[in-house]
Amino acid sequence: MKKLDILSAPYVEEMIEVTSNLYRLGWDERNGGNVSYLLDEKEVEPFLDLNDVQRKIPMIFDASGLKGRYFIVTGSGKYFKNVQKAPSENMGIIRIAEDGKTLDLLWGLENDAVPTSELPSHFMSHLSRLSVNPKNRIIMHNHASHLLAMTFTHELDERAFTRTLWQMCTECLVVFPEGISIIPWLVPGTNEIGIATAEKMKETRLVLWPQHGVYGAGETMDEAFGLIETAEKAAQVFTYVKAQGPILQTLTDENLWKLAHAFGITPHPGYLEDEK
Repeated sequence: MKKLDILSAPYVEEMIEVTSNLYRLGWDERNGGNVSYLLDEKEVEPFLDLNDVQRKIPMIFDASGLKGRYFIVTGSGKYFKNVQKAPSENMGIIRIAEDGKTLDLLWGLENDAVPTSELPSHFMSHLSRLSVNPKNRIIMHNHASHLLAMTFTHELDERAFTRTLWQMCTECLVVFPEGISIIPWLVPGTNEIGIATAEKMKETRLVLWPQHGVYGAGETMDEAFGLIETAEKAAQVFTYVKAQGPILQTLTDENLWKLAHAFGITPHPGYLEDEK
């Protein structure tokens, strides 16, 4: 049976759209940022010959827990601004081989390109999120500007940072009631930063990398993008508020409890004062 055009696959179209938006927003300058999208075999099979491996790519991380799984990922050193005009050069579809340390390239990453250098961190985070939510499919990393700026001026305490974001925009508590996690500054592209991020991903879908950026996870591309987008908007409002002068009023814990009850959500334990 003739295969469909891979560029018409919904997940390829989603990757093109989201990378274009991330670049447009200024969150992924140059080759900053990366995205990985877990795919079902039944989604890939109509578009690609699963036995036609273009290239074998070795990997420093043992991803045996994901062997046989398919991903579409952005490439290392690739500029998000170029994905739309040259998708097959800037991203690729891979399958994790049986040994867990080799990637089968099925499409894309042309001219000997390789997946993002943050791929081990992505795989570790996928494993963590899947352990708590089997429907998770997206890991997204970018340099959201105002969240990044806050890591220079705000106390890097998870409770305090989360509370500040919750207090900036009413929807924040609803979108990420579990809060935001923060790891220490670590060298990117290493297993060390991947392990630290993945451990936090068991508790939250947002993990802040101080002086660097943020990791977000979700069941869909819209969820992961919207999660980061909401936190970034709150950080932007915080920046405006700090510039305007003393805060005269904000969302109180009483307000936030009312919000939690109205939407049937459970705030991170201990992040709000006990209800009166």
